[in-house]
Amino acid sequence: MTNTLAPSSARDRGAPRAATARGARRAGAPRSGNGRGGGRGLAYATAGILLSLVFVLPLAWALIQSFEPGSDIAAVPSARDFSHLTFANYTGLFGHNSIGHYVLNSFLVALGTAVVTAIVALLAGYGFGRFRFRGQGIVFGVILVTLMIPFQAILTPLFLELNQVHLTNSLVGLALFYVTFNLPFGVFIMRNTFLQIPAELEDAAFVDGAGHWVMVTRVLRPLVLPGVATTVLYAFLFSWTEFLGSLTFITSQKSFTLPVELFNLEVGTYGQVNLGYLVAGAVIAMVPCVVLYVSLQRYYVQGLMSGSLKG
Repeated sequence: MTNTLAPSSARDRGAPRAATARGARRAGAPRSGNGRGGGRGLAYATAGILLSLVFVLPLAWALIQSFEPGSDIAAVPSARDFSHLTFANYTGLFGHNSIGHYVLNSFLVALGTAVVTAIVALLAGYGFGRFRFRGQGIVFGVILVTLMIPFQAILTPLFLELNQVHLTNSLVGLALFYVTFNLPFGVFIMRNTFLQIPAELEDAAFVDGAGHWVMVTRVLRPLVLPGVATTVLYAFLFSWTEFLGSLTFITSQKSFTLPVELFNLEVGTYGQVNLGYLVAGAVIAMVPCVVLYVSLQRYYVQGLMSGSLKG
């Protein structure tokens, strides 16, 4: 009996050691995986930084050049360029050229365009996303077709129409013109945003006595905020940098927007281009775009994704 039990007892004593070894190997596996994951994350971070530099360096270079004299901007870059930095370009723009007035004009037009486009697109998107009516698909299809029509092709009839209602040479008329061409994209984004929201959420709110206005402005507001931010950003950037429409509909010097006035300032006597004013004006026009995009980029990405999930 003793000889028979001894090997069994030895096997029993050896079993915990084998289990401990297997447990140690399993415990060591995540550490090895974490090491590989950490190295992969470092590689992704490095690649992201390098790609970011591709986009940041041109902006930084434009900022540096805006402090250089106009004669040095077109010259071959060298280290001595950093010893001739000056605020002359900015003082010239904001001094005797009063560029601040035209910045304000552009800001008012862009802000008005963004707000009106967001409100109308929000209501239209709610109607297309939550109601069913005859001809809904046809109406929505017509709205999408307008995305393929460049406003340059219908600029003359638009000018005649605005002139008939006395809205040419007016910042309000220019803002309405921009709203018209930003609405199709805004309606498309907001309609898809509302389609992603579960209908049960609205049913519960209706049971509690909420109306459609309360539904849009309070109940669904946090959920549709990414779509609204996308619409605002798109409309603001379009109207802030647009040149041809502003040049066509605005003829009074005091109502010029920033792109039109920069064009006038860039070209001097005998067609000579003032590169200092050109680069400094470009930096001024770039600042609101960068600030707004950085502020809304989280919502902007979510809003664009809404267009790819449901159509």
